[in-house]
Amino acid sequence: MRIKIINPNTTVSFTERCVIAGRAVAAPGTLILAGHPATGPASVESHIDEVAATLGVIEQVRAGEAEGVGGYVIACFGDTGLDAAREVATGPVVGMTEAALYAAALIAPVFSIVTLPPRTRVFAERVLWHAGLERRCPKVRAIDVAVLDCDDEASVVMEPFIAEARRAILEDHAEAIILGCAGLQPLVEPLSLTLGVPVIEGVAAAVKLVEALLAMRLATSKRGAWGYPPQPPGGRPGGMR
Repeated sequence: MRIKIINPNTTVSFTERCVIAGRAVAAPGTLILAGHPATGPASVESHIDEVAATLGVIEQVRAGEAEGVGGYVIACFGDTGLDAAREVATGPVVGMTEAALYAAALIAPVFSIVTLPPRTRVFAERVLWHAGLERRCPKVRAIDVAVLDCDDEASVVMEPFIAEARRAILEDHAEAIILGCAGLQPLVEPLSLTLGVPVIEGVAAAVKLVEALLAMRLATSKRGAWGYPPQPPGGRPGGMR
């Protein structure tokens, strides 16, 4: 299997952390590749960032199709460009947010998301509502830390995450916590030990879901909404066939 992790932003260290998270759980024989846009936002923290980053995601998928990639992971919380990627890709595409939500729903009756910074809650809520799991995840929480503050040292966000996760456990009755940002794999083990509940990192969850879909020979339905984009007269094909 060849699985490509796509980081929608241009921060190389985030891509590298996502590769570490993916390879840590990948089955023997699964090749984990990765890519990020050459240009675009260094982090995705606004709707404008999402629009710009989505163009990069599409190009990364097109490159993967030419390289024989079987499936893709979108490594940005909020699943930036996921629907567009599914239109272009032949194989399955899984967002880290939806993967984390589905994994949490299998191991805890109630769970919470802790994301960053606060204005990005809307991206997590969008995926949560689309998945229909808002009754299982009654609140999306956030810490007031910029995404790029996680770049050099994940420990910068450790204490704020612990404090907010403890509030989720106490006030929301959460029995599992989802890390609401890519590149936070180093926090999983220390947070799990400190909080005493499962902590879910979405890139790893998405890699395993893509593996499962490929093993079952399942790909995105092209019947309707996620079908290949129409080819404009004299224009570039919308998808790879």
